[in-house]
Amino acid sequence: MLETITKGFLIGFLVSSPMGPINMLTIQRTLNRGRWHGFVTGLGSVLSDFVYALITLVGLSFIADLLIEYESRLQLFGSIILIIFGIVVYRTNPLRGWKPGLTVGETRYLKDFISAFLLTIPNVAIILVFVGLFARFSFNPLSDGLVLGVAGLCSFLLAAATWWFLLTGLVSCLRKHFNRRGLIVLNRTVGSLLMVVGVIGILFSVVPNPLSK
Repeated sequence: MLETITKGFLIGFLVSSPMGPINMLTIQRTLNRGRWHGFVTGLGSVLSDFVYALITLVGLSFIADLLIEYESRLQLFGSIILIIFGIVVYRTNPLRGWKPGLTVGETRYLKDFISAFLLTIPNVAIILVFVGLFARFSFNPLSDGLVLGVAGLCSFLLAAATWWFLLTGLVSCLRKHFNRRGLIVLNRTVGSLLMVVGVIGILFSVVPNPLSK
């Protein structure tokens, strides 16, 4: 179970951390309205990611035997997707559309949550990222029973919520000294991490495991 929880947590963190539009919206709301408006905005995207993660896992559970048979090939495919995703994240400019002088009136938390969910739910392409991550880490807890399935999904949710909690806390603490260049550095760091994980996955897929002989 510990392995499932660890994998779910890592996947949840990797999915949430790239500095895309929703991250920038969260940062803007944190700076303009306060930390908890930003955090609730992040939770809206967590719900969207959870929906697509669940859809992906349910789909994979129907082909569990096929996944086991072609595990090494799928890990190779997933690793390639991670590298491509990492390159896209690395090259993305997180400051595009940034409006540091924007001041927005106070709104309800529910509206922040719903607006973030509606902004992220159309991103169907995230399924490809989930397929890549699940294949790379051999993460398919639903096929191992209800308990492991719940544990894996809960760890995914906890990791995603943790990311938004840390991000909004950091932005709130550094409000007066907020350096937008730091967003570029953070984005490139996350992109590089995704590429490294992908390269390691390719190596493990191509190079035979000496312990299996």
